[in-house]
Amino acid sequence: MASAPAPDQDPDRRMHLNLFIFGCGHHKAAWRHPDSPAERIGDITYFEGLARTAERGRLDAVFFADGHATGDVASGPWWFLEPLTTLAAMSRATRHIGLVSTVSSTFYTPFHAARLLASLDHISGGRVGWNVVTSMFDTEARNHGYERMPAHQERYARAEEFVEVVLGLWDSWSDKAFQYDRDGVFADPDLVRPIGHRGEHFQVDGPLNVPRPVQGNPVLFQAGSSEQGRTLAARRAEAIYSVAYDLPSAQDYYGDVKARIRQAGRDPRSVAIMPGLVTYVGSTEREARAKQRELDELLPTEESLRQLGLFTEQDCSDWELDAPVPELPSLEEFTGPKGRYETILRIIDSERPTVRQLLGRLAAGGGHCTMVGTPEQIADRMTRWYENGGADGFNLMPPSLPGGIEDFVDHVVPVLQQRGLFRREYEADTLRGHLGLERPPSPH
Repeated sequence: MASAPAPDQDPDRRMHLNLFIFGCGHHKAAWRHPDSPAERIGDITYFEGLARTAERGRLDAVFFADGHATGDVASGPWWFLEPLTTLAAMSRATRHIGLVSTVSSTFYTPFHAARLLASLDHISGGRVGWNVVTSMFDTEARNHGYERMPAHQERYARAEEFVEVVLGLWDSWSDKAFQYDRDGVFADPDLVRPIGHRGEHFQVDGPLNVPRPVQGNPVLFQAGSSEQGRTLAARRAEAIYSVAYDLPSAQDYYGDVKARIRQAGRDPRSVAIMPGLVTYVGSTEREARAKQRELDELLPTEESLRQLGLFTEQDCSDWELDAPVPELPSLEEFTGPKGRYETILRIIDSERPTVRQLLGRLAAGGGHCTMVGTPEQIADRMTRWYENGGADGFNLMPPSLPGGIEDFVDHVVPVLQQRGLFRREYEADTLRGHLGLERPPSPH
């Protein structure tokens, strides 16, 4: 495969790394391991420890996704503490690491979201990012007064307006509003203005009852891969979490979204694209693969084969776990949802896994890239993506926590630092600073 041209020849360019925190790890069987922190999933010190590990590795940020329904409570501890509350506590246990959370534009109101995020930006000293999502599951919708999720296009139209209102609320206070004049003027009323928004989805007077955030605006992240998601990312996102199984798919997404950002009149170099990355790190490749197999063997076989059967529309119940995957219909012949099925075919074609290995790959990161090997091998592959138009960095999805992020910080990060690809020390105090973003000027 011919290499794509490097996206930026700036000698000061550095890789961006985020830690995506999810329960006991991103492998569905991680919580079943005897050494897992399953009993601590509601203990704030567990999350504070993860944040401190990420900060020790000089990562840009930690990130929480969010869900508004319980799902199958028997299958793992996916949700427990509400993310913004958790990040507020984590901010007091750290000094530099960015703090990013999903906040749904479908279930929140703009005023509520703007107030929460602005408050956390003040509490943390300017380290907050907002991952803008529209949510997707009917089980979530039914917890918020809907019978089902609104249509995809409607959700994204609401999201566009939602972001516009939140940005307006954050800018409703001038940076110079505070006078602190003890003779009578605490803040200048002329520099705190209503926004008077009247739109299709929202009517919001403003101003916000929290002064302008430390960063001006908390950093806007986006993670949608649909047409509407890419359009929203091109117009609004300041950093992007993406999904890519391999370098060619990463290059396709990277090139498309960077072009859209340029067409929107923005500098593509100012928006970092970070694909999800699952890593198993060992002192040898054999050791790394043993770590992967150890988790894969903890998967409940019957349940996992049943789920694979749903994905492939095959009866997988009698498939031999340590034998090659039986031949599957081509993508053209397949009549079910094609996105995940295409990923399954690509995994089979490129990795030639056993059935057990395929189940493990789908259980840890799904369609996200998985790298298994020594620190040098993983750094080599990350560098190839970074230098060939596939990524500006990565959203790390450790298969198990805390061990997965400790392995990465202690062994992979030093290799990246030695190669000049990642910072050795923090050079800024805010998330905007870590990402090389300017603070938006005060509007008044």
